[in-house]
This record gives sequence, structure tokens and C-alpha cells, in this order.
Amino acid sequence: MSRVSSNMANESIQFNLRRQENKVNNSRNQVASQQRIQQLRDDPIAAGHLVRYQSYLTRVNNFEKNAQTLSDAYALREGYMSSSLEMMQRIRELAVASANGLMQKDDLKNMAVEVDELLQQMVQNANAISSDGNSLFAGTNVKTTAFDIEMGNVNGSSDAMIVGVRYNGNIDTNKIEVDENKYLVSDNSGNKTFWAEVQQLYGGRDLSSWQADEDSIISVDGTKVKISAGDNVYSLIAKINESGAPVKASIDPVTNGLNLVTTDSHQLWLSDEKGSVLENLGIIKDKGQFPPYNLGDNVRISGGSMFDSVIALRDAMLAGDTESIGGRMLAAIDSGISNLVTRIAKSGSEFERIQQNINRNSMTAINVTQQISREGDLDFTKAITDMKMLDYVYQATLSTAGSLYDTSLLKYMR
Repeated sequence: MSRVSSNMANESIQFNLRRQENKVNNSRNQVASQQRIQQLRDDPIAAGHLVRYQSYLTRVNNFEKNAQTLSDAYALREGYMSSSLEMMQRIRELAVASANGLMQKDDLKNMAVEVDELLQQMVQNANAISSDGNSLFAGTNVKTTAFDIEMGNVNGSSDAMIVGVRYNGNIDTNKIEVDENKYLVSDNSGNKTFWAEVQQLYGGRDLSSWQADEDSIISVDGTKVKISAGDNVYSLIAKINESGAPVKASIDPVTNGLNLVTTDSHQLWLSDEKGSVLENLGIIKDKGQFPPYNLGDNVRISGGSMFDSVIALRDAMLAGDTESIGGRMLAAIDSGISNLVTRIAKSGSEFERIQQNINRNSMTAINVTQQISREGDLDFTKAITDMKMLDYVYQATLSTAGSLYDTSLLKYMR
């Protein structure tokens, strides 16, 4: 039962006015923002869906940006790799022409000049940087020059020439997220791309009585291999071969030393992660030396980079050694071309996969945007109609209030 008083009508009118003002304000906010849900209590279920959809859309857009950035890097790297392949093919033509024994020494020296220029351009390609200043072929060590060159005197030339090229990057890879917990691995190590031959390592120490002193971990081309205390050289070989690293280990039948051979053309990368197994085996120097140039003094190694093969070809041309050109050097150049073709093919296939991820994420973003629109977007026609009706009700309430404000309890007593 309501109590009749002078303030009752005023309080009732004020309450209804505030309620109508709130509805009008909410309707105007909806129209202004074009969003149906202004507060969570407007539609709790739809608001929950909307938050999840918006969060997922943000992640999908980031996945697409990641894939697009990776795609740009792959396209740029492939351009430099294709350019280097063309130069290697030209170098092979010169090697074949100079190996027939019909060339005079002066002709060979003239051809060596062109080979040297192509070598310099290849090193320039290998040290290429992207638009953001990152080295394209240095692994994850992107702020350094991928390859260092060593200049020196060469017999048959009066000018200083490149006599050595050393890899200055690393073999680490980047994992780029392109979907929920799905990653693409970006491997841009220059000592794989610009390598010519399978590398072989021959240890010079007799390991027939060797045993591991403690639990250790060694790294073979970036793959961790766990060594247990008491393991002998045969256990070590078995663990390396079963680790999945692109390296095959064996025992030398003559010296009983450890032999390592890569399964494809790349540079060996060996280090002790925990303990000193490789150092005790004489394979590497102390931990103060970093791979790949940390091999022990008694270790023999064969198999070089494309730069090594081109340098050897140039020097043989300057010396007039056609027999070496037509044998070992031509074989090394062919191996380098084959490896570079393989790397370009691998890069191309990975590029296509990246494009598929970009297209998929683009379509996913469209679908999620439609879901967000369904849950949160405003029916503009209905909202305008409702807002006009609320304005009409509000004005009617004000009109009614104006006619009631002069009413008091005394009128009921007359």
C-alpha cells in the first residue's frame, strides 16, 4: 500500500524520468557506436562469445602478419640464391672450357679474372641484408655479416684476392607461429645454402679404450645427444646415429678414431653443451673456441663451401693446372650447384606453404569477423526506430510531469 503524500507524485515522476533517460541514452550510445552490447548485462551469453571471437581475430591477424613477414624474407632470399646459381653455372662453363687442355696460360689467366669477379659477387650475395637491416644468411645472428673474407696474395696475380671465406653466423632456427600452436621453422644458415660438398671429419686419437667419465651432452649440428657415464665409443656412435642429426658416425678401422660424415652438403657444427666429451675425444678444442672453427689440431677434415671450390678453380687457372680443373674442382662445383638447386627447391616449397597459411588465415579472419558482426553489430534500422519511440515516450513523460507538478494534498481535502 503506497502512502499518499505531497512528494509521492514528484518522486514517481522523477524515477520514471531517470529510467526513460537511461533507455534513451543507451539507445543513442548503441547508434553512435553501432554496437548492440554496451554492457555485459545487456546480453551475457552473446558478450561472452563476442570477447572470445575478438580475441581469436586478433591472434589470426597476427598469424597472418607473421606469415607475410616470413614470406617476404623467403622471396628475398630466393632471389639472391637464384642469382648465385646463375653465377655458379657460368663458373662451371668456364671450368669445362678451361679443362679441355686447349687453352693457353694467358687465356686461363683471363678466365680466372672473370671467375674472381663472380666469386666476389657470390660473397656479396651471401652477405645480403633485408630491408630491415638483418642478414639473410646468418641464421639467427642477423646483426652480423654472414661471411668474413680473407684477402691475400695469389701466385699468378699482382693484386690481392680472396683467399678464404669463413662463416660468421650460426645454425639456430626461428620458429614462426602461423596458427594456434603451429609453427614454421625458418632455417637460413649460410653454411648450408652456400656449401658445396659433403663434409667428412677424421679423428686422430685412438678411442678403443675411451669411456665417458660423467653424464654429458654434446651438440651435433644443433641436435642434443646425451652421453651417460661409462659409455664407450661404440655407444657414442650409436647415439649419434640414432639422434636424427644429419651426420653419420663410425669408427675408423685403422686408427680406431671417430669419423663423422654429413648426410648432405653442409658444414659440421660440434660443441660440448655439458661436460667435455668432444674435447676429451680430441674432436674439438676447449670451450673457449666456438664452432664451426673449433676442431682439434689432430682432426683431418675434407669437404668445403662453394666459395672454397671457386677459389680453388681460380687458383688452378692462374697456375695453368688443367688436370685439377677437370677432376676434383669440376666435381666440387657440380656438387655446389646440386646443393644450391636443392636449397632453392626447399625454399620454394616452404614459400608455397607460407602462402597457403596466409590465404587460410585471411579466410579465417573473414569468417570470424562475420561471427563478431552476428553477435555484436547493431540492427541500425530497428535501433533508429526504437530510439525515436523512446524519445517520444520521454517527451510524453515530461509533458505528464509538467501537468502534475502543481498537484498537492490540499486538493484531496477540498
